[in-house]
Amino acid sequence: MQGAALLVLAACGIAPSQQASAKKPFTVSEVTRFDGPWAMDFLPGSGVPKTNMALVTEKAGKLWLLNVATGQKQEVAGVPKVHVEGQGGLADVVAHPAFAGNQRIYLSFPEEGPDGTSGAVVGYGRLILGTGHPHLEGFKVIWRQEPKVKGGNHYSERIAFAPDGTLFVSSGERFQFEPAQDPNVDLGKIIHLTDEGQRIGGRYYSMGHRNVLGTDFAADGRLWESEMGPRGGDEVNLILQGKNYGWPKASYGSHYDGRDIPDDHKGQGFEEPKVWWNPSISPGGLLIYKGDLFPKWKGDALIPALSAQALIRVDINGDQAKKADQWDLGARIRAVDEGPKGEVYLLEDGDGGRLLKLTPAG
Repeated sequence: MQGAALLVLAACGIAPSQQASAKKPFTVSEVTRFDGPWAMDFLPGSGVPKTNMALVTEKAGKLWLLNVATGQKQEVAGVPKVHVEGQGGLADVVAHPAFAGNQRIYLSFPEEGPDGTSGAVVGYGRLILGTGHPHLEGFKVIWRQEPKVKGGNHYSERIAFAPDGTLFVSSGERFQFEPAQDPNVDLGKIIHLTDEGQRIGGRYYSMGHRNVLGTDFAADGRLWESEMGPRGGDEVNLILQGKNYGWPKASYGSHYDGRDIPDDHKGQGFEEPKVWWNPSISPGGLLIYKGDLFPKWKGDALIPALSAQALIRVDINGDQAKKADQWDLGARIRAVDEGPKGEVYLLEDGDGGRLLKLTPAG
């Protein structure tokens, strides 16, 4: 009976655990190293969606301009002051889709508040290149996570541009639990903004989230995310406007002190995760692969896993998803991105974290 139940769960794409895939369909080469890297993004060029130039953030507050073809990197000056605490520091970096014309890049990071509080912010500035040292000009904050609270956990602060040029920001629940169910605060929400920071469609787009550390759009315009659960219960969700994803009232994980959390999402009116893991994999990001270099991956989600020390592929078909592969890499993987030729780049977590390039195995 138990075996049959596990087979049913696996068929639905929500098996409670996942075995590592034996053979890797890629070769791995090191490009360079960083100290505490968190995110990377490739810069668009004139008439091309991506160049060999990428931006990489380090948690302590440094932003680097990197040529992935040569490994040469330069620190970008003019980065705003970053509040570093716990999980918080310089986080996401995303180039505006029209970067080739407006030179605009977006950053997310925590800022200090009163009485020892902090909150995530998103802002943008112009990245000036070709006139000496790369630097940011005119940086301004366009969104602030409210309310600010004490502690350094669950900022989330991932940025994703939609096909229409608007942007989505993930706002973690800051380890405060119940605010994720409060429609009047930002905590535990995904928020839809114009590229200048005006809210679209109300205060939030979706709610009931814990710590969303990966967001990306599929080619069909659907928004997918990866989300850290508590003890177990890490998720991949398809994000739909106005929906409630249940945290902290529903989860396939349990509290750190062992207390159970109901996993009846639908019975409580919540959206079910499309995929979940127990034990945890600790997803650090999410990329919907759109390249041609790995044709079997096209349209699927690639997830860098911290505690699982792996790259994970989730097979996406329209509005459905299921587990596919888990490749052991022997290191905590913080971020994933796709290069200009469809190659895949991974950032290892921690000091001396390597930037790895994946290309098809010979």
